[in-house]
Formats: sequence, structure tokens, C-alpha cells
Amino acid sequence: MSVAKAHRPPDPSPVPSEAARLAEALIFCAPAPITEADLAARLGAGTDVPAVLAEIARAYAPRGITLARSAGGYAFRTAPDLAPALRGGAPEPRRLSRAALETLAIVAYHQPVTRAEIEEIRGVTTSKGSLDLLLETGWVRLRGRRRTPGRPVTYGTTPAFLDHFDLDAVSDLPGLDELKGLGLIEGRLPAGFRVPQPSDGAEADEDPSDDPPGPGGGVPD
Repeated sequence: MSVAKAHRPPDPSPVPSEAARLAEALIFCAPAPITEADLAARLGAGTDVPAVLAEIARAYAPRGITLARSAGGYAFRTAPDLAPALRGGAPEPRRLSRAALETLAIVAYHQPVTRAEIEEIRGVTTSKGSLDLLLETGWVRLRGRRRTPGRPVTYGTTPAFLDHFDLDAVSDLPGLDELKGLGLIEGRLPAGFRVPQPSDGAEADEDPSDDPPGPGGGVPD
């Protein structure tokens, strides 16, 4: 008489390493995406940080929370496929005016850019309020000053901007083909039209700013 095979329960999830547990806690508690360098400093010499991150990513891959690269670091984010089910639960964010949105786009793609250059690109005067609002949101910062007469201030985006728009670096901003695909650019474009390639590195004619970064700094006169 044959004996029926006993049902074998599924193998439990592998126990995470101590390094992965600590890294998981550090990422979870960090107020902003945490970099590999910061993790290496906390995990100790000799720790294979990429392997630890890969271990965490594998563990979270089938869950509702995943490990994602953002703003040059790592953070936990809700799984992209769950986005439709999560809409409507959060309070409506403050909407930017059209002028502020245009200014933000110009800063993002043309950085480092001065206020005069923003006005030249937009074709209209940029109000101090628009730049003040973008500085208050923490998405725009004072980058430096041009080595030209008057020493105009240059503006650029911040890690908070990258984090909010789920970008790892400014080079991940959508290019011309992507913008067309999103329906943001329509019709025939002028010959030679191109989307600028932004850079967050210091320019040859730019000195780092001594002005305090972050909200509340205000736009220099």
C-alpha cells in the first residue's frame, strides 16, 4: 500500500543578513534618499554595499514597497503597479502657476541659468514671486554666481526636485522623443530645435554660491 506524500510547505524567505537589516533600517529612517557612500560609512569597512542593496531589492521585489534609486541614492517607494489603487488617498498638493511651472522647466533644462536668461527664454519678465515659490518648495536652489559684470545669481534644481519627480539625476529628464511621446511637444518644430542637456556640475564661469540653500532664502535683488 502506497503512502501519500505529505504536503510540503513553501520554503520560508531567507533570513536577511545583519548588514541588510541595518541598511534596511537606515533607508527606512532616512529623511531623503540615502547614498551608497552614506551606507558604507554606517555598515562598516569591507561591506559589499551593492550586494546588500541587491539583497534588499530582491526581498522587496514582490511586495507593495520596493527599493528604488532616486536623487542619486536609495529609498523605499510604493510598487509602480499599485499606483492606480492609491490615487485619491493623499491630500491635493499645492498647484504651481503656469509661470512657476515654466520657470521650473527652464531651470531644470538650462541650469545653471540666471534670471535674465530665464526671462529671455520665456519672452516675458519673471516675477520674483515665481522664483521665491520654487525656492520655498525646495525644488530650486541658488547654485552660484557668474563671473560676469554684476555677478548674477545662477539657479539649479535640488535633490528634493529629483526625489519628487522620481529622477536619479538631471540627465534622466525626458528628452525630445519622450516629450513628444507624452504629448508635451506637438506640431512641426523649427529646424535645429533641440532639448538642452542639463548639468548639475559647476560651469567654468560660475563660482559656488555662499548664499544659504533651501526654503526661505529668497531671490536676491
